[in-house]
Amino acid sequence: MKNKVYYLYRVMNQSHSILSVLLLALFCAVAHAQDKSDSVRIIPADERTELYLPLLQGKRVALLANHTAQVGERHLLDLLLAEGVSVTGVFSPEHGFRGTVEAGGTVQSSVDERTGVPILSLYGGGRSKGPSERDMQTFDLLVVDLQDVGLRFYTYYISMFYMMDACASRGKEVVVLDRPNPNGFYVDGPVLDVARYKSGIGLLPIPVVHGMTLGELARMINGEGWLTNGRQCRLKVIPCAHYTRRSLYRLPSAPSPNLPNMQAVYLYPSLCLFEGTVVSLGRGTDKPFQVYGHPLMEGGPYSFTPRSISAAKNPPQCDKLCHGFDLSTMPQDSIRKRGLDLTYVIDAYRRLNMGDRFFTSFFERLIGVDYVRRMIEQGCSADEIRACWQEDVERFKEQRKPYLLYTE
Repeated sequence: MKNKVYYLYRVMNQSHSILSVLLLALFCAVAHAQDKSDSVRIIPADERTELYLPLLQGKRVALLANHTAQVGERHLLDLLLAEGVSVTGVFSPEHGFRGTVEAGGTVQSSVDERTGVPILSLYGGGRSKGPSERDMQTFDLLVVDLQDVGLRFYTYYISMFYMMDACASRGKEVVVLDRPNPNGFYVDGPVLDVARYKSGIGLLPIPVVHGMTLGELARMINGEGWLTNGRQCRLKVIPCAHYTRRSLYRLPSAPSPNLPNMQAVYLYPSLCLFEGTVVSLGRGTDKPFQVYGHPLMEGGPYSFTPRSISAAKNPPQCDKLCHGFDLSTMPQDSIRKRGLDLTYVIDAYRRLNMGDRFFTSFFERLIGVDYVRRMIEQGCSADEIRACWQEDVERFKEQRKPYLLYTE
C-alpha cells in the first residue's frame, strides 16, 4: 500500500491539483478500511453472549459440545454455570467430551469432575446414536457448540442431526452457536447416494466437502425436510461475526485426536479416503493425515511405522515399516487449491498393483458413490473422475443457497 500512496503523492506534486489531493485522501481511506477489515478477528458465536444468554434464562439447558466449545480461556459449560444458567447435562459426540477417544472408539457416559454435570454419550459401537428418552426429559433447550471441519464423513453433524430430530419430535428448542468451517471455502466430491451408502459416516445427500458451517447445515436439515417424516425443529442459529466463506480460519485447538494441525485438516478430505483401502494414512504416527504408505509400496521416498497409541489403537499396518510419501511440509495454499484430490489414492493404487484387493467395502461409504472405485480401476485420471460429480456439486450449491448465513 505504501508504494501506491507514494506513487499518487508524486502525481499530486506534479499536478498540484485539488482533484489529486482528493483522490489521495480517498485512496488512503479505502486502503485503511481494507487493512482494518483484513485484520478483524473472526468471533465464534459462543463469544457473542449477549445474543444467546437471554434465550437460556429460566430454562433447563443441555449442551451438545466437546473440548472445542471454548469461549476464550473458558469452556462454554463453565461460562453458562457462572452466568446462572441451569445446565442439566452435556451430550458428547464421537471422540468424547474431552476429545481424546480414538476414531470409532466407544464413548462412555460419565460425570464431569469439575462441575458434576452428567456427560451423556451420543457415540458407541462405531456410530453416532440418538439420545435416550430419559435423557430427553432432563432439558427444555439444547445448545450446540462443536468445531466441525466441513466433511460429510466427519461425524459431529450426525450427532447434531440426531439431537435435532429428537428435539423436533418433542417440541424442544435448539440453539446452534455457530463456528467457522476451516474447509468452508470450497465444495467438492460426489453427493452421497443415500439409498445405497447411507451409514454412520454419511447420513445426508451432501458432497464430501459441503462448504457449510454447522449452523448453515442445521438450517438446511430443517428446510429440506431431512428430519424424520419431514418434521421441523425449533431452531435458532447464532452466527459468527466477521466470517466469510473466503476466510482462512485457523483452528485454536485440534477438533479430534488425529487432526492435530491445519495441515491435517486441509489434507483430510483427500487422505481420509485411504481409510477404505489397505494403505496407512499415518494413524499411529506423529503425522496422521499427513503421510501415506504401505509395506509393499515401491518408489516412495518416505518411510514410517504405525504404532498402537491412545489416539489410534491397532491402526492399519501396525508395527510394519511402510514406504510412501510425506505431505506434512506441502505448502498449504497448494493443498487448498487442489481441493479433494484423488491423485494420492490413484498413485497408491497403481504403485501397489493389487487390483480390487486395494479397496475395502468402507471406500464406498466414504466416497458415497460406486463409480469412483470403478473408474480408478479402469485407469481414469483424477480430473476425469472429478468431472463426473461437477454437475451434482453445482446443483448442491444452488440447493444450499437459501440456508447460507455468510457471504462468499
